[in-house]
Amino acid sequence: MKLFFTIGLIVMTLILVVSIAACAENTPTGQSSENVSEFLDREGNYITVPGSINSILSMGPATTEILVELGFADKIIAIDGFSANIQGLPSGIPQFDMMAPDGEQIMILRPDIIFVPGMTRDAGGDDPFQMIRDAGIPVIFIPTSTSINEIIEDISFLGAIMGAEDKSEEIISAMKLEIEAFRSAGAAITERRTVYFEISPAPWMVSLGRDTFLNEMIEIIGAENIFADMDSWTAIADEAVIAANPDVILTSVDFIDDPIGEIMSRPGWGAITAVSQGSVYFIDTDASNRPSHNIVVALREMAQAVFPEYFDSNYE
Repeated sequence: MKLFFTIGLIVMTLILVVSIAACAENTPTGQSSENVSEFLDREGNYITVPGSINSILSMGPATTEILVELGFADKIIAIDGFSANIQGLPSGIPQFDMMAPDGEQIMILRPDIIFVPGMTRDAGGDDPFQMIRDAGIPVIFIPTSTSINEIIEDISFLGAIMGAEDKSEEIISAMKLEIEAFRSAGAAITERRTVYFEISPAPWMVSLGRDTFLNEMIEIIGAENIFADMDSWTAIADEAVIAANPDVILTSVDFIDDPIGEIMSRPGWGAITAVSQGSVYFIDTDASNRPSHNIVVALREMAQAVFPEYFDSNYE
């Protein structure tokens, strides 16, 4: 077994050396081949990044939140529009459309590295980052994480890229500690209340099923998602909610004036237990929708909404 491990290690080392040599011709502008690092990205592809990163363009709010928490807010020189409300960013920095970024304007900024959500690449059409990659600027795609474990992997990956492994492990440890505390308390709850979590309101209602971190979070606090048998993010009909009769309704909708009042006033919904008992609650939109370490904020709010007798306002 030791011999097999040693041989495997030698082979992987040779592959890494060859890969670095192959990438040397495309090192970022101003970077020598000795001043680059190579990593496996979140999709298993080899990527080459500068050994020194002093300017960052972050095109996804979850990534931006993690970079700020890692301590690199001062190195972020541009963001996507959805990241604008994140605390700690330099004021007045340029903002780009996450789904249609202006490649020429990005070239003017010439960041050392660009982090892009996978959904931007997957949107189709012309690749706005091709000219940027051709100029030797690394463009790192971060796939959309749908589980808590994948979020943890994102934090670890970004920490490694930025040379902040200790800080990323600190963030992950704190996150795991809080999640496990809720999991332990949730496991002891015998009254499994049912939950409907609304992402988009009527008339185009969207909720979530399995293979989402929000479904995991509902289960962690000791509750049951009424659409746990459905896949991912899913459009639903109000008749399905009425038939499921959830004990609690949670909403992260923030683009209408009164999301709770709108739910409470829907025709036919008065018969739903959650509505008749006034158990309809707002959950922080960004904390619940963005796959970052801040999901623990949403987890705390969800626990206190669904089981206030077990998780009071001081529970952390």
